[in-house]
Amino acid sequence: MNLVVIGAQWGDEGKGKIVDYLAREADIVVRYSGGANAGHTVVTDDTTYKLHLVPSGIIYPDKIVVLGIGMVIDPEALFNELNMLEKMDVRWKGRVLISDRAHITLPQYKKIDMEMDAKRKRPIGTTGRGIGVTYAMKAQRDGVRVVDVLDRSLLKELNHEDSSFISGYIDRISEMTIDTSSYLFKNMQKNILFEGAQGVLLDPDLGTYPYVSSGYSSAAGASQGSGIGPKSIDRIIGVCKAYSTRVGNGPFPTEFKKERDGQLEEKIREKGREYGVTTGRPRRCGYLDMVALRYACRTNCIDSLALTHLDVYDEMDELKACVAYEYQGKKVEEFPASLEVLNKATPVLITFKGWKTAIGSCRSFDELPRKARKYIEFIEEFTGTPVDIISVGYERKQTILRREMWIKY
Repeated sequence: MNLVVIGAQWGDEGKGKIVDYLAREADIVVRYSGGANAGHTVVTDDTTYKLHLVPSGIIYPDKIVVLGIGMVIDPEALFNELNMLEKMDVRWKGRVLISDRAHITLPQYKKIDMEMDAKRKRPIGTTGRGIGVTYAMKAQRDGVRVVDVLDRSLLKELNHEDSSFISGYIDRISEMTIDTSSYLFKNMQKNILFEGAQGVLLDPDLGTYPYVSSGYSSAAGASQGSGIGPKSIDRIIGVCKAYSTRVGNGPFPTEFKKERDGQLEEKIREKGREYGVTTGRPRRCGYLDMVALRYACRTNCIDSLALTHLDVYDEMDELKACVAYEYQGKKVEEFPASLEVLNKATPVLITFKGWKTAIGSCRSFDELPRKARKYIEFIEEFTGTPVDIISVGYERKQTILRREMWIKY
């Protein structure tokens, strides 16, 4: 059976924890998009793993992990991450496979990335990892694939800096490189978990363009970015927080405003540890945007929602959610493409009473406070999508599973 896990907001939803939780029953875990700009945090017992390129399933000693066709791979960042994992007693050798069709991020791309963003009239707030430039070179048909660098004759076509950089990794990369599309096809009888990067609202087609990522962040990208047919996907799981966050620039209709919300952003940020795994930048925080979440569910045919960070609201007297926008005196009920509308719209908010009790020890839906259950039920009703997984803390065990994910219904 095959599951796809995607972010249903602007990234940083807690996909790492959900993938780690589901990976217990997976045989293979696949990353199909993005690069070292992604940041996934996995907490097991007293150990915290911060991953960027390597799929979260690597923490389990018996899982194979795949860096798929749609990824853009910085060899330096990859092997730094693998060395970090080895120091943390994660034995990865023989378990990490790289697609021969994935593209390589070269040193010059990182420099170009920062220079381009500085010159933009509307800076994106790039992570500076060269991701956008790598995807741009790919689209222009000037990119360098993994299979290309294994052909040493290509090195002559690169400048000295890039050639020297690649030469230092060729032997190590070659040991891990295969036709991952064929490999996955031959293992379709196993449980395969596809791990998305960023979120739907950062997808270049579905997101708040141009304030988006360059790789596909939607569920459709799982097929394209891994090389399997779209009919091979059995279930799509969308991960969302109990509130909203965003890193970098771009419209954010439900963002907390000091004049309206006081110190709420600081409280949420500290309790939720809302700082970027990759950049360390503080994340912008806001109310749960139900309009955007419903849009993500609709455009990705999300079968199940995984709600994370619910415990962040434990001490709050009340919480709010956005059910529409107001723009120029009119009510907007669908997520708009227009940046003008998104930037100037005000959220139409409804208020829920807080539960004022710790929920980290709850292990079933019925154990949650009635007010927390009411909030979850509203999310389900508004989006038309069941909340089948609920995270009430950072650890694996702090997870409520309402319906088995590895069963075909």
